[in-house]
Amino acid sequence: MLYDKLVGMIGYVRASGVEALAVCLLVFALTVVAGRLIIPVLRAKKLNQPINSYVAEHAGKAGTPTMGGICFIIASLVVILAWILLESFGVIGQKNSGALLTLALTLMLGVANGLIGFIDDYKKLVKKENEGLSEAQKMALQIIVGAAYLAMMGMTDNLVTALHIPFTDISFELGFFAYPLYLLVIVGFVNSTNITDGLDGLASSVGAAVAVGLIVTSVLSGARYEGVISASLLGALLGFLVFNHYPAKVFMGDTGSLYIGGIIMGCAISQGELLCVIIMSFVFIFEMLSSLMQRYYFKLTGGKRIFKKAPVHHHFQLLGWSEIKIVTVFFVISVLLSALGALGALL
Repeated sequence: MLYDKLVGMIGYVRASGVEALAVCLLVFALTVVAGRLIIPVLRAKKLNQPINSYVAEHAGKAGTPTMGGICFIIASLVVILAWILLESFGVIGQKNSGALLTLALTLMLGVANGLIGFIDDYKKLVKKENEGLSEAQKMALQIIVGAAYLAMMGMTDNLVTALHIPFTDISFELGFFAYPLYLLVIVGFVNSTNITDGLDGLASSVGAAVAVGLIVTSVLSGARYEGVISASLLGALLGFLVFNHYPAKVFMGDTGSLYIGGIIMGCAISQGELLCVIIMSFVFIFEMLSSLMQRYYFKLTGGKRIFKKAPVHHHFQLLGWSEIKIVTVFFVISVLLSALGALGALL
């Protein structure tokens, strides 16, 4: 009896792993193809990233096209929508309508945030300066998108309102309070992935490490649909790194960075492993915290600073670290944190 269960579990993990790998490879390939087609268009249209004047180290990046997140968003949509169609017609797997809806809502959360980023990028490029949507406008749109996602998850009985404590079997039932808490985390997190996108390959590599942790957690816990969309994120970011590694040929822009945050948060909430994913994503979160700490400490102390420059990756630049060293160190830390977060979920 136990042997049969063990064999069945191993068979499921193997099948889910193969499926996730296939999705990852397809999205990777389509992202590379999309990049080779779209990046020359972005360059020809002179859709170049405005460079912050306060980051002297980035002066050489002037002229690099942005909005490259379009490449991996399109690739992800094509593969995931094709997968959903195949699943709906019973060509692959056994259809689970509730889980399929959750996957669609997670994709919606990512794409809607990506659309907010696209509007922000477009306004920046039209103005030819580093100002797009105002903070209030961007926040309002993110709140609307996050609230709509949570409302639909709740109305379809797919919202997990129990907060699991990593490395234990303890969960706290949040009830209605899950809605404002999750909304706060969603809005904060999508902005953290946006802030992290400040060095060549940084947001892409850190996001890829988090995606691996999400895939492992999903596959081993039986969350097949979350495994598929996490695999699509991994393939998207690895494909984008072909063009985004140092020296970057294209930047993802807010279009891509907000999409990443939306997908990660959708996976975290649908799996009911919010705290574990926060552990996996702590590099993203600390980047945001470093900016907030710097801003409020500067105001409270009349001009004193915690970091030489915020967010924290700029602090290390001023300490003399190269972009490659910063990205490598942050990536390695993210890999370790992703492993820790996955263990926290599975144990």
